[in-house]
Amino acid sequence: MSTNVNVFSCPPERVFEVLADGWLFPVWVVGASRMRDVEEAWPAEGSKLHHSFGVWPAVIDDETTVLEWNPPHRMVMQPAGWPIGEARVTITVKPRGPGCVVRLEEHASRGPGTLVPAPLLDIPLHIRNTETLRRLRYVSER
Repeated sequence: MSTNVNVFSCPPERVFEVLADGWLFPVWVVGASRMRDVEEAWPAEGSKLHHSFGVWPAVIDDETTVLEWNPPHRMVMQPAGWPIGEARVTITVKPRGPGCVVRLEEHASRGPGTLVPAPLLDIPLHIRNTETLRRLRYVSER
């Protein structure tokens, strides 16, 4: 499992405002290239974002499902982009002084990614999620 942590200069509620706006997903998620649709119920549990992943012409239509929504503390999502597979992403936010600490954990949950040894898969996930958290911080702090 890849784990990344970043300190934000904003309250946890602001981070969850960004997470609640599905149209902002490709702004902060590295690799998400465009939004196709945001279900009206987003971010309720079971709701989905419909987006694309990759760079044209190698673009995969993807969707992300909310498994848990507990603002301003925790969100769990399941992105699915076949044939690559599925992942489980957990975002945990804890207050720290006037700001907060955001932890992003990701691991392959179904498909070919589960066959890759965790220490090897961790390397690209960690690099990608370092930038993902940086972007989420920029948007959350405005």
